Amino acid sequence: MADWDLRKLHILRTLRERGTVTATAEALHMTPSAVSQQLTNLSKQLGVELLRAQGRRVRLTDAARLVLRHAEAVFEQLERADAELAAHLRGEAGEVRVGAFSTAVPALVVPAVTALRASRPGIAVRVREAEAQEVYELLAAGEVDLALSLAAQAPSAVDPRFTRVPLFADPLDVALPGDHPLARAERLRLADLAAEPWIFGAGGPWSDITRGACEAAGFRPHQAHAAAGWPAILAMV
Repeated sequence: MADWDLRKLHILRTLRERGTVTATAEALHMTPSAVSQQLTNLSKQLGVELLRAQGRRVRLTDAARLVLRHAEAVFEQLERADAELAAHLRGEAGEVRVGAFSTAVPALVVPAVTALRASRPGIAVRVREAEAQEVYELLAAGEVDLALSLAAQAPSAVDPRFTRVPLFADPLDVALPGDHPLARAERLRLADLAAEPWIFGAGGPWSDITRGACEAAGFRPHQAHAAAGWPAILAMV
């Protein structure tokens, strides 16, 4: 198999475009002798005559034109690769893998992907739904590039593997029976409910968030019932 040297093929291509060894040398910031030497070496590597003297100039042989015809496909592919790489470095092309918990997909991910397709059509997005805790595991394993999760499930803020960017605070409502003394209070503190029986999930992110919020308010909530679905919770309230 012939030894295809891209640098030397580029010199041959430039000679075809410029017409003379001197013009080729000027275009490539080389000396004429260096151009001639490189083309002589390429001829030896390919085992064919590439140039013939024509007076004080040289002309490409049929073999040289055949070589360049095939080399053009390689150069065109490399030029496309350069363009795509430049677009990638500018953030205009590539692939982003996103992991997100279920409710974040329609609320956050889908609108973001829709907007991104309009502004950066060269970027492909792959979405993977996962539990709030699992997305961090996927991120640590390199299976996703970006994870949307809940602060209660997040690793330590000083974990060097991750960069955390808060998006927004998601408000949580407290549901009380209509005849409860605090149901129509204009202002309600979480601590005002310290003695009340609570209904929340037996585990998972929302349970962690509820417990964490109550503990931050100075008490541990008494869990009277365990339920994760809002219809069940509101029915029991």
